[in-house]
Amino acid sequence: MITLRDVTLRRGAKVVLDGASVTLHPGEKVGLVGRNGAGKSSLFALWLGDLHEDGGEATLPRHWRISHVAQDMPETAEPATDFVVAGDTRLLEARAQLAAADASGDGEAIALAHTALADAGAHDARARAQALMLGLGFAPADWERPVNGFSGGWRMRLQLARALMCPSDLLLLDEPTNHLDLDALVWLESWLQRYEGTLVVISHDREFLDAVTRVTLHLDQGRLTRYGGNYSRFEEMRAEQIEQQQAAYARQQERIAHLQRFIDRFRAKATKARQAQSRLKALARMERLAPVLTSADFQFEFANPDALPNPMLTLHDVSAGYPGADGQAPRAVVHGIRRSVLPGQRIGILGANGQGKSTVVKTIAGVLPPLAGRIVPGKGLRIGYFAQQELDILRADDNPLQHLVRIAREAEAAGTLIGQSTREQDLRTFLGSFQFSGDAVTQPVGTMSGGEKARLVLALLVWQRPNLLLLDEPTNHLDLTTREALGMALNAFEGTVMLVSHDRALLRAVCDEFWLVSDGQLAPFQGDLDDYQRHLLDVARQRREALSHRTDARETAAPRSPSVTPQERRRQQAQRRQQLAERLRPHRRECDALEARMHTLQAEQSALHERLAHGTDRIDIAEAGRRLKAVEAELAEVEERWLAVAETIEALEREAAQADADATQA
Repeated sequence: MITLRDVTLRRGAKVVLDGASVTLHPGEKVGLVGRNGAGKSSLFALWLGDLHEDGGEATLPRHWRISHVAQDMPETAEPATDFVVAGDTRLLEARAQLAAADASGDGEAIALAHTALADAGAHDARARAQALMLGLGFAPADWERPVNGFSGGWRMRLQLARALMCPSDLLLLDEPTNHLDLDALVWLESWLQRYEGTLVVISHDREFLDAVTRVTLHLDQGRLTRYGGNYSRFEEMRAEQIEQQQAAYARQQERIAHLQRFIDRFRAKATKARQAQSRLKALARMERLAPVLTSADFQFEFANPDALPNPMLTLHDVSAGYPGADGQAPRAVVHGIRRSVLPGQRIGILGANGQGKSTVVKTIAGVLPPLAGRIVPGKGLRIGYFAQQELDILRADDNPLQHLVRIAREAEAAGTLIGQSTREQDLRTFLGSFQFSGDAVTQPVGTMSGGEKARLVLALLVWQRPNLLLLDEPTNHLDLTTREALGMALNAFEGTVMLVSHDRALLRAVCDEFWLVSDGQLAPFQGDLDDYQRHLLDVARQRREALSHRTDARETAAPRSPSVTPQERRRQQAQRRQQLAERLRPHRRECDALEARMHTLQAEQSALHERLAHGTDRIDIAEAGRRLKAVEAELAEVEERWLAVAETIEALEREAAQADADATQA
């Protein structure tokens, strides 16, 4: 178990944990939530041994292997697959053991080292690493590329793959979704749901937390509170808890006022002095409840546009891409775009990383010129652009006030002010509404956190009063509260929104239509986000099948032992696949039935929680409580059986894969 007992942790003068106590059990999947700056990453550093508690006791099992995603950007020419394989610490230890045994010439030690290598899965380590890379969006052509040949976002994906490669007992993930697109995100959710160790994840992605976690740790003002349930359930319980605490505080204040009135009225009267003194002692003994103080939620809104052109803009056979450098030809990414953007549209732009979503947005924003065709803006079009990399539109040496003053002067010179004041005090007041006040107004952007930079870009956008918002991954560094504020502001915005995001909660809340960028084309996507996730799974399956066909083709082309012909090998593989299907069929049938039962029980569980939360009839509440206990007990049994069946299926599939690999090597 992981335990914290009355732990105090400081970072400089700041108290991160103040008498925190919590217990996490093996195999639990935990979401660690709290506002930016609350100290979540410091808690990870405590568990990793980079920090030590200033008081209390923090313990982890000594034999546990801990895996986490390194935050440094890897700078190495090592091939990508080798870099990921190196994350398997058990394999590295076995290789070191073999090297030492070979050097000593000890035959017994060499045999033991070879056994350790086999136990560590040395025979399929590269295949496991490449499966992780494939799931995270890397193509087979990337597997042998040097690590430093990838962009920063892709190198962070390699760090994630390296962490997943480690056979760990505890996996610590700090914002693992920031550099992932939706297809990689869906794959990661599936992988983490199957992970057998203890998982603690920091994330501001509501749907990701709901899909992966079953326990929520809330860090607030130095206190850790454990809640049973995913993030949505935590929100419900937290709201109920705050409401109950506030009601208890109000009741106590009424009682205190009543006692004080009695004391003030009768303490001077001899006939009532004893009763007044008794109430005075009761008042002194009373354990005072503190008022419920919650951090003020961040809220903002986009001003109503002064004009809404119709259409906002039109793209005529536009090719989006990058102009050639040093005499090279331009590189088009998306071709032949023919679309009109209308007032009030809420468009989500979907597509895998590298397909050209950001390129299309940059072209519409005017950051990149069209390589072909033309973009016709409507009269009065005002574009507000949020770049995926905030520093693309921010200056590291300037502070928030300088940024806003510069924008105000440019708008004044261009005659595009729409009722905004350019007085410095008014600009300071405006920035204060985005939590830039005091010294924060003059803090250089280069020293800000990612969340602060994102908030500054939002402030600059709001001030400009655009009628078309182009938002490219605006939530990457925003906490959950700020993401919800952004969603509400976009829903109230009367202009047009074009949004690129891997935050499915934001996409669902804001967008009512989707465009898909794929294979060099941009076209409407007929369906919702659930349809798109199914589309991603289909595409992933097709990629795996294509990769499998290429592997089969190489096996056929390679020279073989004369004892087994390619036709015989294919016949044997087909026979093994048929045998596997027959062995899997009853397990998969049971797995499907268990999943259906789990969905039924979960729906009933939610309905019972609703009855308990809003019921007034005591008999009905008691009956709902009894039924809830039975449902949760059955749900636990069904989930345990489902896990066992899923493990059986995976074991059979691994056995078949190993048999195919052995046959191929033979």
